[in-house]
Amino acid sequence: MGDLWGTGAGVSPSETSYPGTSEAGQVALTGEQEEPKQGSTGVLLLGGNEIKSSAVVKYSSAPPQAAFSRLQEKTDLKLPPANWLRESAKLGPAGATILGNSKKSKPFSSFGMAYDFIDSVGNDVDVVSDSENIKKLLKIPYSKSHVSMAVHRIGRTLLLDDLDIQELFMRSSQTGDWTWLKEFYQRLIDQKWQRKKKSKEHWYHKAILSKFLYYSINGDEAAQPVPGSKEQNQEETTEDESDEPSRVSWPAPFEMPSSLSEDASTSNQGSVPLESSYVVGHVASAPKEQNLTTLFSDGESSQGLKNDFVRNILWTFEDIHMLVGSNMPIFGGGRYPAVSLRLRDNNKPINVLTGIDYWLDNLICNVPELVMCFHVNGIVQKYEMIKTEDIPNLENSNFSTKVIKDIAQNILSFLKSNCTKEGHTYWLFKASGSDIVKLYDLTTLCEETEDKYQNPFTMPVAILLYKVACNMMLKKTQNRKYYGTIRTLLLNCVKLLDKGRHPQIIASANYMLSELFQLDEPKKEESEFPLNGNSDESYSEDEEEMPDSDENGFYSTSSDFPDDSKAVAIIKSVGELSVPEKYKSTHQIRPSCSFPVCHDTEERCRLVLSYVLEGLKSIDRSIKKESDLPAADPNIPIPLKYEDESSTAGPECLEKQMALFLGKMGSFQEVKHSNQSGMIPGSWQYKMKLQLILKSSKAYYVLSDAAVSLQKYGRALRYIRLALQCYDAYCCLFMNMLSEVLLFLCQSLTLCGDIQLMLAQNSNNRAAYLEEYNFQTKEDQEILHSLHRESSCQVFSWATDLSTDLECQLSVSCKCYEAAHEILVFSNLKEQNPEQYTQVVKRMGNIQNEIGVFYMNQAAALQSERVESKMVSTAEQQLWKKSFSFFEKGIQNFESIDDSTNASLLLCNMGRLMRICAHAHCAVGGDFKREFSPEEALYYNKAVDYYLKALRSLNKREVHPAVWDSVNWELSTTYFTMATLLQDYAPLSRKAQEQIEKEVSESMMKSLKYCDVELVTTRQPLCQYRAATIHHRLASMYHSCLRNQVGDEHQRKQHRILVDLHYNKAVKFFQLLKDAPCELLRVQLERVAFAEFQMTSQNSSTGKLKTLSGALDIMIQCRSVFQSIRKELGAECEQKCVDDSNNAERVPIEDLSTGTNLNKEEVLKLLSIFESRLSFLLLQFIKLLSSTKKKTSSKDDENLKVNKYAYSLLLRSAANKNLTLLERTDVILSILQQLTQDNEGHNLGIQ
Repeated sequence: MGDLWGTGAGVSPSETSYPGTSEAGQVALTGEQEEPKQGSTGVLLLGGNEIKSSAVVKYSSAPPQAAFSRLQEKTDLKLPPANWLRESAKLGPAGATILGNSKKSKPFSSFGMAYDFIDSVGNDVDVVSDSENIKKLLKIPYSKSHVSMAVHRIGRTLLLDDLDIQELFMRSSQTGDWTWLKEFYQRLIDQKWQRKKKSKEHWYHKAILSKFLYYSINGDEAAQPVPGSKEQNQEETTEDESDEPSRVSWPAPFEMPSSLSEDASTSNQGSVPLESSYVVGHVASAPKEQNLTTLFSDGESSQGLKNDFVRNILWTFEDIHMLVGSNMPIFGGGRYPAVSLRLRDNNKPINVLTGIDYWLDNLICNVPELVMCFHVNGIVQKYEMIKTEDIPNLENSNFSTKVIKDIAQNILSFLKSNCTKEGHTYWLFKASGSDIVKLYDLTTLCEETEDKYQNPFTMPVAILLYKVACNMMLKKTQNRKYYGTIRTLLLNCVKLLDKGRHPQIIASANYMLSELFQLDEPKKEESEFPLNGNSDESYSEDEEEMPDSDENGFYSTSSDFPDDSKAVAIIKSVGELSVPEKYKSTHQIRPSCSFPVCHDTEERCRLVLSYVLEGLKSIDRSIKKESDLPAADPNIPIPLKYEDESSTAGPECLEKQMALFLGKMGSFQEVKHSNQSGMIPGSWQYKMKLQLILKSSKAYYVLSDAAVSLQKYGRALRYIRLALQCYDAYCCLFMNMLSEVLLFLCQSLTLCGDIQLMLAQNSNNRAAYLEEYNFQTKEDQEILHSLHRESSCQVFSWATDLSTDLECQLSVSCKCYEAAHEILVFSNLKEQNPEQYTQVVKRMGNIQNEIGVFYMNQAAALQSERVESKMVSTAEQQLWKKSFSFFEKGIQNFESIDDSTNASLLLCNMGRLMRICAHAHCAVGGDFKREFSPEEALYYNKAVDYYLKALRSLNKREVHPAVWDSVNWELSTTYFTMATLLQDYAPLSRKAQEQIEKEVSESMMKSLKYCDVELVTTRQPLCQYRAATIHHRLASMYHSCLRNQVGDEHQRKQHRILVDLHYNKAVKFFQLLKDAPCELLRVQLERVAFAEFQMTSQNSSTGKLKTLSGALDIMIQCRSVFQSIRKELGAECEQKCVDDSNNAERVPIEDLSTGTNLNKEEVLKLLSIFESRLSFLLLQFIKLLSSTKKKTSSKDDENLKVNKYAYSLLLRSAANKNLTLLERTDVILSILQQLTQDNEGHNLGIQ
């Protein structure tokens, strides 16, 4: 047999590449053994033109490389060796190659590779194909043989497959499936189709090649033959190379293996084995984290979709990236790590086609050398070793590698420019002996026939589109800029499939389309989306090919060839392919392919729901219709069960419904829920429908939340009703509630509670909300129709009905929050979602506060309607109890989450409730002989306790200044009210005067304590007025005590001091206020009265004169008060004059006063008192000065003169009954002006 050319174990090609670099720097693919390297780059320098080529073995099933034996000279290859056609591990699949199988590709070989290397499809790789197809394309300008290939576009990747027209027509003759294409083909070539038979010489060469290979391995070991491999191309002729039709498996149009049949008539629910290949699994809400399992498994191989190449190679030829399948046997060992073995007839020189064949095979597999065995009539003559880079320069086989490069680039550009419709099957055809290459769109031609699904590639293309989309969805680091690509892939996948035959793929694709739209995320920056459409990763399913410019003689469209109007594009002459850059890819990615920009949330959710609906329809169509299913018309609106003021809508009924609901929630873990449609748990329909229903529920939830933001509460309630109806159907299908699903239910119920609360707070727009609520789109009706196949969807009706009763709406809101709270607590989600739990508890506290306020206001309304003499009614007391109960629950909820601010607010409301209770008791018996009752005191003290608790809850003002100030004000008000009532309605029948005065004083001082007059807030004027009023009341009380008190001079002295103190403080605070002139005037008059009271107890003229001077000084201080009153009256008078002059409608005097803060009646009353007291003081002053005239000075005389003049003016004013209020005010101001000047000049004559 001869010596082995090498020894030692071979290395698997999957781990090896074989470059070597010569000293000259050029790549020399030598046979020296080197350290194995993967993916290295070999660069060929031929004729000064550098050709770049690199190959990376992505997968290899080949056995370890076998060293080959050099046959002895004169070995007869016509005689079979002893090991011929026996299994051999060394030869691997090559043993059955020559006679066992065709070297030609299977119809779907590129799809098998694409499935295995799905990451590369659509993005990184330009071409996926068998190496034989690549070689055939690159030999087009040199060959006269026919070319027939199917071309498919997936993103940026072209899939090339051999389209054996003759085999297709053989099938057509048997089944009649392809008559349309057969007729078209016959018209195309204008001759009757005939099948060519192989010559005897063809089979002779195949036989001796097989024997040669078995001789060369020199092995006796047995190895299992692997059918289906493809060896090197040893043909040197250009004749047609079709093989036995029986070797190629062509499927019927849309034929699927029985294990993968999706037809509704065969997918009966009892077929459990379907589950293994149709597992959809649970899909999370975010596409980046979903678990989209593959829809198709090993059953694909029965349709020719299996990747049965010995090795898959990522070959980069210049700037073209190709995923290539190859079955070429590679031998190696010793000094020759990798060689390809060829058998040649010594009488026939190697021609260009054979040279290109050998060169491309070695280049693709990165084999550095070729071993050629020459024979004559089967007798071995010699061996010759040829380096790969020397093959283009062989005698009789000289070709330019640069031209091959130009051919490759031109063909790729031609195909990319014209194969633009993703999912379409294109046919690249060149007739034998012709120079014209034509490209047809078979999908478009097929659609013109009666059965548009007669394209055998439709199903594999759809599956590949689906798989590529799935792969992109599953990538954890996937950027959202690829979403436009994924959407296009899925839409094209759905477009290719028949809805009735492939419901599962359509349902799954629609679900993934819905997953592309993130429902629960905030708006992203515009830069994250390829809105400009310039991304290379985006392309449109609606793209149409655009004719390229032909100004430089580029390829032509069919319009240039009137006799062939069906062609998409035509290459006029194969010679053009050798011209550098003759064809350039001008197909531009269109902006319409980018991910759709949704301008608002509703648009985004509506898109999601449209995909969900299509998925649900697909599932429902695939399920056998049961005879007992209720008939429903999706065009007929579903009754909403709206009831106006129904007795069943009350809180009592809600309690029962809630109990049933919570009972059902607790039984989810135990009870199996049957569905009406008959779906079997575990089937693909069951799993996919679960996901689609949950997706629709989330979409409706987001729509509801968006409607709340727009204050469209009727619409929001309708959407949340639909969300909960979807959830109800989900619960009927699924027995074990997942934590994330329960959490979503909690969120939905919480939102429903929010909406019911908003409806209660905006009852004025109830008619508009009712109209929004009753509206229903056709899409919503159809989704509900699908849901009703599984459930009645009424479990949550208690929460989503629109009531017109305010109490019912508040109660429903509260029940929603309570249900959400129960879910969080009983499902152990409380610890996993503390923020959600806190929000729910806070909402519970808030709604309980709202209900408490509602009942409190109802009680106050009843109280205002009650006749004063009547006792407190039972209805009022019941309302107090309800209000108190809800406030108490709310406080407990807020305290449980350490929310001191809201707890203090509810304590403040409790204080207000106690004050209402106190006020209700004070009305009993009317004001006649009324006394401050013990019940009033009890409730006011309780109110004080709650306010103090509120302050303790806050601890300090910095926690929440606004709430702190509010509680302080309410506490001050409570003390003030209690002190005022105690002072005005003193319980003298139960308590002594001194005790009452003491309690009043203490309450007033406590009120002052919590009334911060220094703090600059919007409430500061109120605090100042409150402080002034308190001091005024205390001064008045001590003034009254002093008048009525007898004996105990020390106590009288203390009271006089307190009277002066409080009057002075009252004046000080009232002077700070600009809108309280009457109150200030009253205080000043009381001070004058107190001076008069003191004067009565004085005996000496000097003392009386001093007291009179002080009182008169107080009167003079009132000048500013009258100036303020004069200003208000003057403004009113001017306004009246303006109205009269414009002939405007006259406004009554009493209405004029309402435009200002001035009370004319009060002013008139106080003015009369002021005139009276000023007249009295002036008269007494004149008498005193006159009686002591001998002892007075000239200054006193002048003072006396001024006082007499002022007194005379005052008497004349009082005598004139026709003076208006304004004129009387002017007189007072004039008198006070004179007294002021006299006081400043003479200091009243008294020092």
